[in-house]
Amino acid sequence: MGREAKISRKTKETNIAVTLRIDGAGNYAIATGIPFLNHMLDLFAKHGLFDLTIEAEGDLEVDIHHTNEDVGIALGEAFAKALAGKEGIRRFGSAIVPMDEALARVALDISNRPSVYCELPERLTSLKGEAYAYTDLMSFLKAFVAHAGINLHIDIVKGDDLHHSFEAAFKGLAKALDMATQIDPRSKGVPSTKGLL
Repeated sequence: MGREAKISRKTKETNIAVTLRIDGAGNYAIATGIPFLNHMLDLFAKHGLFDLTIEAEGDLEVDIHHTNEDVGIALGEAFAKALAGKEGIRRFGSAIVPMDEALARVALDISNRPSVYCELPERLTSLKGEAYAYTDLMSFLKAFVAHAGINLHIDIVKGDDLHHSFEAAFKGLAKALDMATQIDPRSKGVPSTKGLL
């Protein structure tokens, strides 16, 4: 079966189905109802070489918050389930990714101690008129890491365009997570001196 997971999440606000294969080829079919999030998750699957399908329906007539957050929850649950006991994984991953004038630095630890730290230049956090704002990014990331058990650091080192900055961040997350989920043939058991993650 490999490292795969299927997750269904249904609430009064959303109905989400996620299928994930960690050791994939970067095939994807993403339909969240949020075009910008679709674009970011397309990039995430392609550059992480994850096979990923997401089908989501939500109360988008209210706003994107519930769907955006619940997609993060379901995707995090899929990674946690697919990684199961985490035996043999490299655990740590990092990437530095440019996107035109933007540059993102991403580092993560699949530690089961979830937290997210995202440094964005102040001039970008208050941009108005964007379809997907900094607060939306943080809601998604917090939900994702909380349910995947990941300690995540993202620094947007450079960038004048919010789209480019977020794109660099999602590509960096993909590359770092691909690195961290790879099996190290030298590793025996869980990669922790505690013997448990």
